[in-house]
Amino acid sequence: PHLVFVLTIIVTVVAGFDRGLVFAFVGGLFLDVFTQRPLGISAFALLLSVGGVALLSRAMSRARPLVPVVATLLLSLVYSMSLFVTFSALQGAVPSRNAIGLFVPSITYDVVLAALLGPLLVSVADRRAEAERPEW
Repeated sequence: PHLVFVLTIIVTVVAGFDRGLVFAFVGGLFLDVFTQRPLGISAFALLLSVGGVALLSRAMSRARPLVPVVATLLLSLVYSMSLFVTFSALQGAVPSRNAIGLFVPSITYDVVLAALLGPLLVSVADRRAEAERPEW
């Protein structure tokens, strides 16, 4: 379960690439401090994910409410594997024969969370942006 990862994807889609980078960096540092991981591992993985979301959101600009769900589905494994690989490299090899199988429940949880929150928050942000336009 990666709530900060899902929220980073949603913030990137709703608020843009710059705010997504800030959210990913600060959220990653908070995760590292509170979970007692080496400082910067989560921020690095989240920043990689923000880059992927930015590319995906440009490609799917017409289906903007679905971007968080698709991005979470595609990038959750990338996020989990980058955390796993960097943590293993810094702490020593962690034996795991089926690393991808360990992440399937987490990926499922992330996609369900993104399916519940993503379209709702993107639609609300789009409606607020439309309401602020002056009518000529």
